[in-house]
Amino acid sequence: MFNVTANGADIPALGFGVFRVDAGDTRRMVKHVLDIGYRHIDTAQAYNNEADVGEGITASGVARADIFLTTKVWVKNFRHANFLKSVDDSLGKLQTDYVDLLLLHWPNNDVPLAEQIGALNEVRQKGQTRHIGVSNYNRALIAEAVKLSAAPLVTNQIEYHPYLDQTPVLDAARAAGMSVTAYYAMADGKVPQDAILQAIGKKYGKSAAQVTLRWLIQQKGVVALSKTVSEARARENLAIFDFELSAEDMAAIHKLANPKGRIVSPLGLAPAWDAA
Repeated sequence: MFNVTANGADIPALGFGVFRVDAGDTRRMVKHVLDIGYRHIDTAQAYNNEADVGEGITASGVARADIFLTTKVWVKNFRHANFLKSVDDSLGKLQTDYVDLLLLHWPNNDVPLAEQIGALNEVRQKGQTRHIGVSNYNRALIAEAVKLSAAPLVTNQIEYHPYLDQTPVLDAARAAGMSVTAYYAMADGKVPQDAILQAIGKKYGKSAAQVTLRWLIQQKGVVALSKTVSEARARENLAIFDFELSAEDMAAIHKLANPKGRIVSPLGLAPAWDAA
């Protein structure tokens, strides 16, 4: 495992996410992945499993200081008073005094961005989060958020996989010293079945999923989130630090991108996405 450094944050390059993972599986898998060596856990208020993440962390016995823990404030909590209360609630559920990274989950035009960024900074100043960032932002929103924030933003968490070219957002993040955290890396199950990714994997003795996770973290400033309810698959996903893709293979994977590759674009939340 290695870390991605962004605006003062050292983020483990591979994280474990719990989006759409139920309570029991969340507790079981968080404990398991920490037991086998993961040190980056990603959750959110909207996932409704922060308490289960907290229980899994406690059950693992891994010191809190050794874990990079991320959660996200939901859009309905962006008003200042609600924001602060929601963070208090999240910390209580997570059984911790702080998170390592706190994100705005999606854009919300109903609340001024200055108010949202101001609340993020206030929580950071109180010591309830070590770092702050955003999620699902386009280039224009990144630029505006960076200008509004007293503290540096360390990541933009976005959908990113071989079928979606995110070059404009990657370039904007890098220019601001930020990382990009990639979610939906398996493209809703498409990646493991991809013949090109499978063929590349055969050269390295790896699966298509491992190849894709490696492709992500091998890019400058990119953190990858993995998700599974299988202990064996979690171990497999972690085994991506003992090989390196060639430049030719990296390029071949980039070529899989297509204009219709985006999967996640919820009405009423998604911004105007940047065209590649």
